[in-house]
Parts: sequence; structure tokens; C-alpha cells
Amino acid sequence: MDLFRTKSIEQSLSDTEEPEFKLKRTLTALDLTVFGVGVIIGAGIFTLTGAVAQANAGPGVVFSFVLAAVCCGLAALCYAEFASTVPVSGSAYTFSYATLGELIAWIIGWDLLLEMMLGASVVAQGWASYFETFLDQIGITWPSGIGYGDTFNLPAFLLVVILTALVAYGIKESLRVNLVLVGLKVFIVLFVIIAGIQFIDTDNYKPFVPPAESVEGGGETLHTPLLQLITGSPQAYGVMGIIFAASLVFFAYIGFDVVATTAEEAANPQKDLPRGIIGSLVICTILYVAVALVITGMVKYSEIDPAAALANAFVAQGRDGYATLISAGAVAGLTTVVMTLIIGAIRVTFAMCRDNLLPRSFAHVTPSTGTPLRITIAIGVLVALVASLTPIGKLEEMVNIGTLTAFALVSLAVPILRKRRPDLKRSFQVPFSPVLPWLSAAICVFLMLNLTVETWLRFLVWMALGFAIYFFYGYKNSRVGRGVAEAGQRV
Repeated sequence: MDLFRTKSIEQSLSDTEEPEFKLKRTLTALDLTVFGVGVIIGAGIFTLTGAVAQANAGPGVVFSFVLAAVCCGLAALCYAEFASTVPVSGSAYTFSYATLGELIAWIIGWDLLLEMMLGASVVAQGWASYFETFLDQIGITWPSGIGYGDTFNLPAFLLVVILTALVAYGIKESLRVNLVLVGLKVFIVLFVIIAGIQFIDTDNYKPFVPPAESVEGGGETLHTPLLQLITGSPQAYGVMGIIFAASLVFFAYIGFDVVATTAEEAANPQKDLPRGIIGSLVICTILYVAVALVITGMVKYSEIDPAAALANAFVAQGRDGYATLISAGAVAGLTTVVMTLIIGAIRVTFAMCRDNLLPRSFAHVTPSTGTPLRITIAIGVLVALVASLTPIGKLEEMVNIGTLTAFALVSLAVPILRKRRPDLKRSFQVPFSPVLPWLSAAICVFLMLNLTVETWLRFLVWMALGFAIYFFYGYKNSRVGRGVAEAGQRV
């Protein structure tokens, strides 16, 4: 049993030319950057910033964002090298198939599906909350029993259905809508920063890093970060609080890797993909740090309302109209996040189906739209049902652990491919390899260890399900394994 058989890069590139499975190359560097900003700026900036500052890090949440950004930045360099070298749908899944082998590729693909499908569902529920809040602020009451927190969340369901239909119609059309909504979202974020500066009280920054406090109920093993459980010192604030907060605000950055899933649809992938990935990450890091400084300056960290931090910060200053505008921006902002995560999940599944690790019949591209219609509908239905029927709660951490696992494996794959295929043309290269890729992987693992025991247990269940599917279907039906794509050839 060869679990680490690889698929040659040449074969991966050749697969993109098969008429039945060929996607349209229409995306520019601007499209990709907007795509990245569209998915990164969302729930993190509108809700997570205040909640984490209040409970875990105080104003020091700024350092948490920087630490998470360093982790993502190093991973982004690795993604950029791979995406420009192997411009094929599937992102980290495709990259690892060519370097680490089929089993690792399956694990990464399965993790990415966890990230994107569950992430889209979580954000759709958050969108429903902001949508109903916005309607209330303009005098419209949403019917009770079919809204956020109810047995059936109709707004979340309708949002996913509409976005799925748009994505099925065409990727370029989807990104035109995305461009408009991202423009509105960035305007709202800049408005929050500029308008909030005048209400900053520097006394609220004291202390900037609150002294460490023991967490009440620290004996609740399931809710304790794994590393703190091992060291026996569960605490909030202080240095450990900032590090734990970094593992949480990491959720705010999830999305730049989705840009890599559209590699096969980029008009000039060798140049545009690195620009799109790194550009979107830099823009969003600057905005996150600025918003964190504003909100912790407007309201004492201990008094921040974690439910709607930005909006309520302005309400506390007597600016209710600003709060309405922020809610509108959140509705637009979260819409783009859900749409982009759905697109990413579709592209990863498309790559796995084309390799027959999942049923290949799903990967057929509809000629009229240039999109894989069957996969689009299947992903859309699953996300809509999870978003509307499941009380997801705190499963954002599940999204984080799946993403960090993928980031770590991609980082390790860069020096491996450098060694195995030095002949490949690389229009972008990670500097100081292999040191930076190794550092990227180490930081990812460190942040994973700062997630809770409960998250690790759920992740193990998810991985067990993935292994069952792989060994009962994927391994036996894999195109590489069956000799369709240069069986057993190693790069």
C-alpha cells in the first residue's frame, strides 16, 4: 500500500487542459486582491476584535493580530511560491499532492473543506444576526421563529442559496458583485477608524497589556487551551492571554489562502497570484490593527460589549446613526466572506473530484457557465443546511485548527519541492528557504497548541471521518493509484 504516491506537476497542469474539466482564465491581480480582501475582512473585524480584547488580551489584542499576521504572512509566502509554480485549482491540496504524497494531500484537502464549508456556515449565521439588527434599526421587524437563534434560520438559508446561484452563474460575475460589496465594506472600516479617533481616551490604554489573571473554572479541561493544560497555567491577559488571543483572532485572517484555490482561473498566475495573496494580507493587517486601537481606545477593554463591539462603541458615545451605518457595512462585509468561502470550497472539491479521490462525475464543468455546476449545488446545499439548522456556537476554533494544519503542511512542502524539483520555473520564491518555511510551520503548530482541548477532540473526530472516506473510496479509486496519471511516479 503506497499512501505517499505523488502526482507529477506536469500531470496536474495537463489536467487543466481537459475540455470537460477546464476552467476559464479570466481573473486579474486586482480581482484576486479584491477576492482576498473580500473574504478576510468580515466577522473578525466586526465582532471578534472587541470580544477577544474584552475576554483575553485587553488593548494588547493589537499584538495578537500582529502575531497572527506574522503566521499568515510566512504561510502566504509559501502559498505564493506554490501558486505561481503550480497554477492549478485546489490550493494546498494540489501543492501537497506533488510533494508530500496522496495521503497528506487528502488530509489537507479535508482540512480545507472543514475551513471553508464550516467557515461559510458560521459567517452566514453571523450575517443573519447583523441583518436582523440592521432591519430593526431602520424600523423593520423580522418575523419571530425563523431568524437568528431559532430552529430554522431563514435569512442565513436564503443568503447561501442566492450566493450559490450567483457563483454557479460564473466566477467573473460573482467577483463583480464582490468588488462592489468589498468597496462598501472597506469604506465602512475606514469610516470606523477615522470617526472613532476623535473619541479615543488614552487612559483606556492603561495598562496596554493587563496583568495576567487565572481563568475562573480553569479546571474545566475541555475549555482549556491544550498548551496551558500541559503547563498547568490557564490564564487570561498577560503574555499567555495575548498568545491565546492570537490563536483566536487567526480566524479573522482566514481567507487569503482561498485566493490560491482560484489559481486555474487567473489570467497570469505566475505574477498575479503572489500579488493577490500578499497584497490582500497586508491591506487587511493594517486595517485590523487600526480598528483594534480605535475600539480599545474608545471603550475600556473590560467594558466592551463582545456581541456587537464596533456598533455599541459608537452607541456609548451617543452616535446611534454611526451604529446603523456599521451594521449595514457588516451585512455587506459578511456577504462577501460567505460567497468567497463557498467558491473556495467548490474549487478544492473540484480538484479532489478530478483526481477521483471523490466521485469524478461531480467535476464536470458546464460549458455555458464555465463552472462545476454539480459541485456548486452540492456545496451550496450543505452550507445552507448547516447555516440554517445547526447551532454552531463556538466552532470558529474548528475552522482555525483545520486551516493551521494546512498552513503547516504547505510550509513544510516548499523546501521539499525545492529539493526534488530544482528545475521548475518559480516566478516567486520564498526568501531564506528553508528557514522561513520551517519557522512558518513551527508558528502554526504553536498556535494550534493554544486551541482548546474540546477543539482538538472535535478535530480528531473530523479527521477520523476523513480517513474512513479515503481508505474506503479514495485510495482504491484514485487516478494516480489506478495508473491513469503516471501511477506511482515520484517528482
